[in-house]
Amino acid sequence: MLQQENKAVRTVNIPTRQRPGGDPAGMPINQGRVGEGEAASSTQRVRPPLGPFGTARGRAIYRVTFIAITAASILFTVGLLAYNNPMEFGTRGFWLIAERRANAVIAMAIVAVCQALSTVCFHTVTANRILTPSIMGFESLYRLIATATVFFFGAATLAKFEGVALFLVQIALMIGLSLALYGWLFVGGVKNLHLMLLVGIVIGGGLGSVSTFMQRMLYPSEFDVLAARLFGSVNNADADLFPIAIPLVVAAALGLLAMAGPLNLVSLGESIATNLGVNYKRVVIQVLALVSVLMAVSTSLVGPMTFLGFLVATLTYQACDTYDHRRLLPMSIVMCYAVLTGAYFIMNNFFHAQGVVSVVIELVGGAAFLWVIMKKGRL
Repeated sequence: MLQQENKAVRTVNIPTRQRPGGDPAGMPINQGRVGEGEAASSTQRVRPPLGPFGTARGRAIYRVTFIAITAASILFTVGLLAYNNPMEFGTRGFWLIAERRANAVIAMAIVAVCQALSTVCFHTVTANRILTPSIMGFESLYRLIATATVFFFGAATLAKFEGVALFLVQIALMIGLSLALYGWLFVGGVKNLHLMLLVGIVIGGGLGSVSTFMQRMLYPSEFDVLAARLFGSVNNADADLFPIAIPLVVAAALGLLAMAGPLNLVSLGESIATNLGVNYKRVVIQVLALVSVLMAVSTSLVGPMTFLGFLVATLTYQACDTYDHRRLLPMSIVMCYAVLTGAYFIMNNFFHAQGVVSVVIELVGGAAFLWVIMKKGRL
């Protein structure tokens, strides 16, 4: 009888503890689990977006790198203006020397903006990170103008024919050459960007050959004067040209920065960019025109610097794990300015060899160029 009572008790207690769809209190059995799932999903929704960076680590590295390079640029700038100044700080002589040095710093800033923006944007529209804007023949045309002036009129004429007149003539010829190529590309029957680049290489090679022929027929004294002009250096910059160069650079730079969004789509390729609503050919020709202005100003102001832009662009790509040109373009500017100011500060104050800075930059840039080619294994 006792066993029967226990069975009855167990039989009565079973439906009380396992009420279908709920617990003894009348609440659903899985209500707590559903709440936990909703909390987990809401936590995933409020996770901060990474934006153009693939990982949070990449975003943090970009911020730290940008701040560090900016700080280094400021330190190098202060060093160029104040370090090893023979006059006491605060005196009139100190500020006169600092003002004279400031002209070189301004030239470095102009060159940094020109070389950095033009190279990165040129890489984007050509879909090739090895090509540089110099293949369009800007530097060859600059050398031909200087060489022809010495060849036909003498070295004294080259010294006199400088300033605003020569600057405007060089810019006009360089931009005219580039616009002629772009017009032939997009207005004519042939619409092939790589064919235009090939034509630019051929024109640059032809102009270089003519310059070399003229240089071989010069007197040694005339060639010495010409060689000093053909090496890119901020010492070649004339402060009287800044009122013309700065507005041109600012306008072109703002134009490229404003096109950072379309450049992100252009980097995906012509077909994808067109499907996403971008007028691919119009964006490309606008970018190439602005690149021509920047390269013409830089080359006419300080002379040719073939591998500076390539070196800076390569460093920028290594430092930025992103595709967004809103991040790439500012980073390239501060990177180029840091490279220029750092090179001139170190070579001038510690090695007393300011004149070889351009040679060192070209050497390092050329080595980086070869390293990239060997790493990729193709052009």
